[in-house]
Amino acid sequence: MDEAPHPGGTDADEDAREDAAPAVPLPRFHLDPVGGIAGDMFAATLLDARPDLAEGLRAALAGLRLPSSVTVAIEPHRDAALSGTRFDVSAPADEGHGHVGLADVAARLEVACLAPDVRERALAIFTLLAEAEGAVHGTDPAAVTFHEVGAWDSTVDIVAAAWLIEAVGPARWSVGALPLGSGRVRCAHGLLPVPAPAVVHLLQGLATHDDGIAGERVTPTGAAILKHLAPTQAPAAQTETLAGAGTGFGSRTLPGLSNVLRVMEFAPVAPAAREEQVAVLRFEIDDQTPEDLALGLKRLRACAGILDVVQWPVYGKKGRLLAAVQVLAGAAALDAALDAVFAETTTLGVRWSRVSRRALARDETCHGDALGTVRVKRARRPGGTVSAKAELADLAQSGGHALREERRRRAEAVALEGHGNG
Repeated sequence: MDEAPHPGGTDADEDAREDAAPAVPLPRFHLDPVGGIAGDMFAATLLDARPDLAEGLRAALAGLRLPSSVTVAIEPHRDAALSGTRFDVSAPADEGHGHVGLADVAARLEVACLAPDVRERALAIFTLLAEAEGAVHGTDPAAVTFHEVGAWDSTVDIVAAAWLIEAVGPARWSVGALPLGSGRVRCAHGLLPVPAPAVVHLLQGLATHDDGIAGERVTPTGAAILKHLAPTQAPAAQTETLAGAGTGFGSRTLPGLSNVLRVMEFAPVAPAAREEQVAVLRFEIDDQTPEDLALGLKRLRACAGILDVVQWPVYGKKGRLLAAVQVLAGAAALDAALDAVFAETTTLGVRWSRVSRRALARDETCHGDALGTVRVKRARRPGGTVSAKAELADLAQSGGHALREERRRRAEAVALEGHGNG
């Protein structure tokens, strides 16, 4: 028989054992590669979303001690459809080219006046490029010679990306399906298919699509930045607030499509409650004495993983009075809870299901007085209010009802001090 669960609230949610506090959710930056992604587009879109970072980036790039012939411009830009930002690095065609290996890049970064974290992140992106080039050309990454990527413009793009990633702080990254492009691209190795072999190596595992527009849509630098970020392409797993957006233009003009990389910054919505899975076990007892059943349920409550046990009277077949029992357990403790139910009661069967539970964030504080210590549980409710409940067990030895109530009110008032509940 399937009686309705015990009506109203129970102490199950009040006394549930708490898991470790979850990590604070991080903001998420979603990259929408409308036109594709390159190093300059990545820098441009973040600068468009966070223009307050422009001056800091300029100061950081000054630490590269760029040749006087290399200039960096952060400028507004628009096409026929959209407006945004361009990150433009101008350098003579042969400036910075030549036989530039990973060790040379590391030396270039080492002498630059860069924050250690930025230097390490930039070198990590270059290392991913070297590993990709080595994989596709059958060469040790340490022996890879950068050509286009060794130029000053690519160096600036990667250092700018590293600085901006550090500047926005800890975050989660996601990216939409990447346009593959098609055709051929000329480089130091001659004509290569698009997407370039190193790009193919770096993009493995990411979703792509063909929008019918030819040309190089993802550059090696853009692919290495993505590989470094390790973005997800799964839907967001939590409610988020769209906090900002930016549009970064690339240097090419695409037919009928804005050559932009868009970023959307999402801030996590701090929930008043967390979602979790729990197991609900239900059964009825008609052949166990009330004294022994009470002992068995007390022992069930003490079992690891069991959150609460409640019972209520119901009528069964032939009008017999039964004890309906409901056990709430952590989802991972289901098997242990089932074994404990069969060990402590006379039931021959248990119905169980996994359900979702929303639990308010809570903590515990203590208030001491002349009669002892009273533990108080505080719960943060939607809207920012905080409620408090003193532990009855700590009040039980206080004396009569009036004294218990006085101690309860005092302990709860102290627990709520400073929480601004109005």
